[in-house]
Amino acid sequence: MSNSKDAVNILIQLVLGGIAVLITQYLLPGVVVESFVTAIVVAALIAILNITIKPLLILLTIPITVFTLGLFLLVINALMILLAAEIVPGFAVNGFWWALLFGLILGLINSLLGVSLGGNTKV
Repeated sequence: MSNSKDAVNILIQLVLGGIAVLITQYLLPGVVVESFVTAIVVAALIAILNITIKPLLILLTIPITVFTLGLFLLVINALMILLAAEIVPGFAVNGFWWALLFGLILGLINSLLGVSLGGNTKV
């Protein structure tokens, strides 16, 4: 019974993550998401990237992260979003600064919606 509750919880989190992606896309003219299904795929892929690749990048960039007092983590987050834009058809981000702003606003909207994709890491 717990497995079905976990599956439903993951599905709800993915749908809320997709809604957050769509809201963020609506607010930013430099980001394009073609459909709701694409938004859910983007939310899922960003969660997967945050679980797998992001910790490795954080580990490799500890010196520059410490030197910049943690601000380099925003750069890593923007790079994860740009990588997702390269992988997912129907999702486009017009450059690094749009990706950085997309990540900041998406994190804020995810916090407001209570989305926790990717374990302890926010999308």
